[in-house]
Amino acid sequence: QVQLVESGGGLVQPGGSLRLSCAASGFAFNLAAMSWYRQAPGKERELVAVISSGSGYINYADSVKGRFAISRDNAKNNLYLQMNRLKPEDTAVYYCARGGGQPNYWGQGTQVTVSS
Repeated sequence: QVQLVESGGGLVQPGGSLRLSCAASGFAFNLAAMSWYRQAPGKERELVAVISSGSGYINYADSVKGRFAISRDNAKNNLYLQMNRLKPEDTAVYYCARGGGQPNYWGQGTQVTVSS
């Protein structure tokens, strides 16, 4: 069955960095577009970044452009999100998802808290 397992979240000070990872299994990872979403308390889940199967297409939410970088390793079935210059408003649960605008599988999420 499809499994998406996120890791790498935690508590970080404003201006700091974190790297999220997502280990995928149970499907042809190298053929699937993948994405990162996040959901902050009291807010709707939002798309953070999306990457095509071969990494030829990448797009970001305006709020994270220039600070976050999505990447993937198809040989290892891993998806990544490098987050730099983190802000308190980046605090959320971050989810790995299979697909782009309408994902059909989700991970369990990893908490990212940006606070001094």
